[in-house]
Amino acid sequence: MRGRWRERSKVERVEWQSRLMLRSVNWAYLVAWSGPTLVGSLRHDAVAVALGCALAVVNVVQCVVAHFHLRGALDQYLGRGPVSPALSRTAAGLLVTALGLIAALTATDSVKDGLIALPLLFAPMPFCCAYVLTVPVRTFLRQSGVGVVAALGLFAAVGSSLGRLLALAVVLGLSIPLELLTARCSAWNLSVMWESEHAREVEARLAVAEERLRFGRDLHDVMGRNLAVVALKSELAVQLARRGRTEDAVTQMIEVQRIARDSQKEVRDVVRGYREADLEAELGGVRGVLSAAGIDCTVTGSAAGLPPEVQSVLGWVVREATTNVLRHGDAKSCRVRLENGTRQVVLTVENDGVGNTGEAGTAVSGNRGSGLAGLRERLAALEGTLEAGVVSEGVFRVTASVPLTAAGDAAKAAGVPAADAAETAGAPAADAADVTGGPVAEAGEVAGGGESVRARWAEGVR
Repeated sequence: MRGRWRERSKVERVEWQSRLMLRSVNWAYLVAWSGPTLVGSLRHDAVAVALGCALAVVNVVQCVVAHFHLRGALDQYLGRGPVSPALSRTAAGLLVTALGLIAALTATDSVKDGLIALPLLFAPMPFCCAYVLTVPVRTFLRQSGVGVVAALGLFAAVGSSLGRLLALAVVLGLSIPLELLTARCSAWNLSVMWESEHAREVEARLAVAEERLRFGRDLHDVMGRNLAVVALKSELAVQLARRGRTEDAVTQMIEVQRIARDSQKEVRDVVRGYREADLEAELGGVRGVLSAAGIDCTVTGSAAGLPPEVQSVLGWVVREATTNVLRHGDAKSCRVRLENGTRQVVLTVENDGVGNTGEAGTAVSGNRGSGLAGLRERLAALEGTLEAGVVSEGVFRVTASVPLTAAGDAAKAAGVPAADAAETAGAPAADAADVTGGPVAEAGEVAGGGESVRARWAEGVR
């Protein structure tokens, strides 16, 4: 149960508490109103005791049926399915039975004068608290008015005086707003929270869709014109070759090679911008995101002067750690600290509210999700490390460190400036392999140097 509770979202926890409250309130009213009043006001004769015991049994059954009736009514109010008609009819029948027993107690003068008001106030609660969730408020008020008139007619038929009828009308009239406040307001608040939760989910999906559209638009802008030019110049080169103008055809293909190499560089820039995270932007956004969720957040340190590859990987650490703070536990505060040293940079994200999930110093293996494992892979490319775990009671810490010298070496080994070097040397084979994902040899065959093109054209002419 403890584990399942932690896995629930905040809205799911609120719904669970609301359901528990609605189911418990009928039992609370029974114990506070109907039960003690019947015990203390019944006259000591067989008829009074029999009617009182029968009413007590009916009240208990009302609460049991209301337990299931409320669950179905709340599901219907939240749009998850209709309530069972059989439960509604059973609850309504128990209400009529309870009112009949109260009328019988009044007719036989089995209770002390005036003390029947509290059992009468309780009688409609189990049915109406659920029924008010299944119909519009105006319909409930109209039908409740009809029910009050019918109940007063029943008490008038058993000989109640005018003064008693007025008192009973006041009691039954008070039960109507009480039922609205008890059930309808709680259900309305819950539905608003779920709508807000769904709106956030839709907003997140729209953000993803917008990013995909942006990527598609940028890729189209980069490749559309260049591919059209490549197709046109390739066709021109074919026509020139057929006419024996080999040198002109080679010139056109060299131009095609240049355009292709430029396109590769532009595509790489688009992909890099799509995949990389901006550390400054992430540090600036984490405070606003956590503050909007009611979490006190402090951010210290600056990313100024850090290599781009280090900023990118640490930006992902901040993003993933922020997501974990929002999704897991019940944090009240979060501290983000960036320490930029001469040899290494250390990023620490620490939050409270994780509960007693383990002993201090216990590391998290990452089996619960792929986020931490993915961060370790990103950091490993720069010889960085990631530590995550409970450091004290209720405090969880994520620490990422990257050696700056290793980051520079990794950037050189990864070929960040390699594209420029390849262009200068006239050997774009590595670029083509990087973009297409094919072997270097095959890329060289497709995007070889100008001399290779001339040699193949000369061989074709011969």
